[in-house]
Amino acid sequence: MAQNSTTRTMKAVHFGAGNIGRGFVACFLHNSGYEVVFADVNDAIINKLNAQPSYKVIEVGADGTTENTITGYRAINSKTHEDDLVREIAAADVVTCSVGPNILKFIAPVIAKGIDQRKPELAPIAVIACENAIGATDTLAEFIKSPQNTPEGRVEDMDTRARFANSAIDRIVPAQDPDAGLDVKLEKFYEWVVERTPFTRDGGSQPSIEGIQWVDNLQPYIERKLYTVNTGHATAAYHGYNRRKSTVYDALQDRDIQDEVRKALSNTADLITDKFGIDKKEQDAYVDKIVQRISNPHLEDAVERVGRAPLRKLSRKERFIGPAAELAEHGKECGALLDAAEMAFRFQNVEGDEESAELAKIMAEKSPEQVVEQVCGLHLNEKLYLKVVDVVKRVQADSEDE
Repeated sequence: MAQNSTTRTMKAVHFGAGNIGRGFVACFLHNSGYEVVFADVNDAIINKLNAQPSYKVIEVGADGTTENTITGYRAINSKTHEDDLVREIAAADVVTCSVGPNILKFIAPVIAKGIDQRKPELAPIAVIACENAIGATDTLAEFIKSPQNTPEGRVEDMDTRARFANSAIDRIVPAQDPDAGLDVKLEKFYEWVVERTPFTRDGGSQPSIEGIQWVDNLQPYIERKLYTVNTGHATAAYHGYNRRKSTVYDALQDRDIQDEVRKALSNTADLITDKFGIDKKEQDAYVDKIVQRISNPHLEDAVERVGRAPLRKLSRKERFIGPAAELAEHGKECGALLDAAEMAFRFQNVEGDEESAELAKIMAEKSPEQVVEQVCGLHLNEKLYLKVVDVVKRVQADSEDE
């Protein structure tokens, strides 16, 4: 897919003006020559972006810090100015998002309207969801193509107006200093891998975005990332929370917790190396790098923040149950993943996290079997099912004793 024109400024609409949006995705788009239009429902951040002509992205690492200055952006409230946003999408080259997997259904209607209003002479818009979830762009595309959002007769030829590509993103963006304003601090390491095929299958080319690694098969990258980076980070956070550690860095200074993280990543490494033919030494080196990254003292992050949204993180395709279910089906060891999941089940009624309160309610009102089916999406015919039922029974019994 070629860019629409070399005589005009390329434009990207990004949903989600939070830290990942401003600090990671928009930074790459800006550095690639795009005008970035942020879309968000948060009035305060929209007003700040429109009032402030620039902000800084500060990359920190063991070798010091570097800064990028981001300029030339605009921001639109997608709730109150939907028509303006539809017009922007209709004329844009790229749409990206970092809103969280549960929010994709809410941004789909306005994206669908923008796609539907694209003029025939424009090349298809590239739609890339940048979420910590497997197949997030496919999920977004399903919402966009649903009858509620796109007339049935307009779905068949939608690829003339839009192309949808899954991606895997990897960059640690910790909680920010509340006095930092729009500036974002994050780690220097990054990985943004996007599938090439949706753009090249008919002889076209992918969008020109510096920093993206284009691949024909995304699955090994996204599963390795989710089941190593996200599994490791969450394992450290949940074990740390239950041992009263304040940050992930603090948690990983505890030898017992670091051992738990290493054991969980040994479980997932067995799956990744067998499933995708990745060399064991290569995966071991990747694990070492991940543990080093999440231990970065410059990126101290509260265990409560990293552990938030336990219901999503305990779901069927997520960082614990996803790999554990596959391992169990093949008779392989998944005990450390189950231990991490147990710590996640104990992450209840944490201040500022609605899902942890909902988890506490479910655990108090449902049987172990109902919890496993509702929260984890597991069923009796799966080998992992009874193992997780035992975990839930243990957590519920401890709650009754308190």
